[in-house]
Amino acid sequence: MTIIKAKKRDNPPVTEELLAQALARGSKRAGAALQATEVDYLPAFAAIAIGFADKTAVLLPIDNYPELAELSAAELGRIELGYAGSALCLEERDLHVSIAGLVAASPALMKLASTVVATRNGSRSSEAKVLAVRENGKKGGRPRKLPQDV
Repeated sequence: MTIIKAKKRDNPPVTEELLAQALARGSKRAGAALQATEVDYLPAFAAIAIGFADKTAVLLPIDNYPELAELSAAELGRIELGYAGSALCLEERDLHVSIAGLVAASPALMKLASTVVATRNGSRSSEAKVLAVRENGKKGGRPRKLPQDV
């Protein structure tokens, strides 16, 4: 059996300056992370609506997710946001489900996300692409495709 000793750490006391630095780091991370601002159970649709700060929302059908399908309507109504808006939580059932994981489990939403990413990445022009386009333009542009013999 191997014995592992805890490292001695010299943790400085928390000062106003250290607290301000930690809050600034947290604010930077929060801007880049997935953060829902509201969650509602919609019994008419048998779905959970997850809303975001820009007033967009995602509707997730309960039946598509086993961890949600086993909950009663009353429990679904008590689901709250947790982990800085990145998870759905129901403490009485010790349920903590990642919103990103729920979206990733939906083939339709993943296809939409990959299309959006591909569109965004395809419209980017690097400096090398811009220079190549200019050079090709000086030579008369892209050569025409020749008809293939069949």
